[in-house]
Amino acid sequence: MLLVDKKLLKFLLVGVINTLFGCGLMFLLYNCIGASYWISSACNYIVGGLISFFLNKYFTFQNKQKSYRQVVVFILNLAICYFIAYFVAKKAVYWLLESQPEKIRDNAALLVGMCLYTALNYIGQRLFVFEEKK
Repeated sequence: MLLVDKKLLKFLLVGVINTLFGCGLMFLLYNCIGASYWISSACNYIVGGLISFFLNKYFTFQNKQKSYRQVVVFILNLAICYFIAYFVAKKAVYWLLESQPEKIRDNAALLVGMCLYTALNYIGQRLFVFEEKK
């Protein structure tokens, strides 16, 4: 299965919509409200996850399946991708930018985590959540 095709472009377009809402919320919570790294990034993915499920199901992957299993696999995919991406991002950025202030390291880690999450999430949604039945 080719992973780079029209569906990837649609997925990225949905990602732009998610980013406008979720990422804006994440940085607002962290920088203006003073919420923690984990609360800020989690809120991003709760909001983004809701938007993502419906847009990717019907627009990107044009999936007509109706099942609770699909919703559960979607949520598991989001959770696994989230924890892997943000854990790896925080560890890597803190190591690379060890001399920088915490605020800079956290913002950089949030950005790196977002990129890692996008890649992992696309693969998970494409191959597991909205897999094409042959």
